[in-house]
Amino acid sequence: MDKPALTYKSHSGERLLTVAVVTETYPPEVNGVARSIARMVEGLVARGHRVRLLRPMQSRKDTAAGEAGFSETLMASLPIPGYPGLRMGLPSALRLFADWKRERPDLVHVVTEGPLGLAAVLVARRLGIPLSSDFHTNFDYYSRHYGMAWFKGAVAGYLRWFHNLAAETYVPTREMQAALANRGFRGVEVVSRGVDCSLFAPSRRNETLRAQWGVKPDEVVACCVGRVAPEKNLELLLRTYRALRESVPNAHLVIVGDGPSRSRLQSAYPEVIFAGMQQGLALAEHYASADMFLFPSLSETFGNVTLEAMASGLPVVAYDYAAATEAIVDGESGVRVEPGDAESFVAAAVHLAGRPDLRSQIGLAARDCAERFDWEEVNDVFEQRLSEVARSSRGGELRPGRASKGSITMRERAR
Repeated sequence: MDKPALTYKSHSGERLLTVAVVTETYPPEVNGVARSIARMVEGLVARGHRVRLLRPMQSRKDTAAGEAGFSETLMASLPIPGYPGLRMGLPSALRLFADWKRERPDLVHVVTEGPLGLAAVLVARRLGIPLSSDFHTNFDYYSRHYGMAWFKGAVAGYLRWFHNLAAETYVPTREMQAALANRGFRGVEVVSRGVDCSLFAPSRRNETLRAQWGVKPDEVVACCVGRVAPEKNLELLLRTYRALRESVPNAHLVIVGDGPSRSRLQSAYPEVIFAGMQQGLALAEHYASADMFLFPSLSETFGNVTLEAMASGLPVVAYDYAAATEAIVDGESGVRVEPGDAESFVAAAVHLAGRPDLRSQIGLAARDCAERFDWEEVNDVFEQRLSEVARSSRGGELRPGRASKGSITMRERAR
């Protein structure tokens, strides 16, 4: 029997919903998408909504979580080629159809575009359940880094088709909203990102950790956090490190994360500190124990690490797009470089490395800016968008929503 519509309201005044969230990455996995969607799910539950989360089983020891307002269903899975330790959900359309026919959610929100996500989209459409989606990863851009540049057009076409089946697709920046609209995506709305400033903070600096790195108190540590993989433009990071060593001989580089390029790079650069995967307090201490943050990636849809570094009081050097455009006031709370201008990226990093006074000044401003990127405000916007999709599907045309409010407010606050 179809579940009757709920009529209660959240503390923000929105009707309480039962939301089926379908994602192929979620904690305990460690990546920006998993952490972001977990915070947004927590926001929905805290506002009184019921979330039924479906994700792939990550190991035989993996168990489904459950608490008031939240339940997990673990789906059959297979390893993801090239991503050790990660798995993708199998296209379990028959199971989804039976489950949602028996206990119909008010809305299905699909986070990832893999086999499980595709099955969820098709089943939701078949049952007439309101549908929204997230766009988190430029998979068409990634294809050229894995010897599949010839496949880029097909991937881009699939992503457009997939997301256009949803009433709305959420992206974290206005820049990405415009880019997808120009590529033929419909219903693209902005739901930004926040940062946990209680976890990521300058007070997490750990001199014992710096000593373990072999760093003296007056020496400079540059840090980069993220997947150690070709799409992260790490060759530029290492080129920048070589330039730092020429200008500031006692400079160090710490790379936090893991991935397919780690073994090769660690062999080629034994003097670089490869800290591996870190999370929670340990991750916060790695950020705060550095002196500057270098982020040369050009493949992000947002880049949570930029906000985490800023919250940790680090001056950031990054290309002028995604989170850097949203959060950094160039020269005041960080340094933004024209995308693709490697020479300027290197020069900016070298300049910061030699100016401890400037690093301190920018780091203070970065922390101040990061404090304005509030997850509560982000989650208010997310709730509003999902409620609008669920409401409009019951007999109304989808009205322009308030998602842009969150992005505009945050970007203006960065100033």
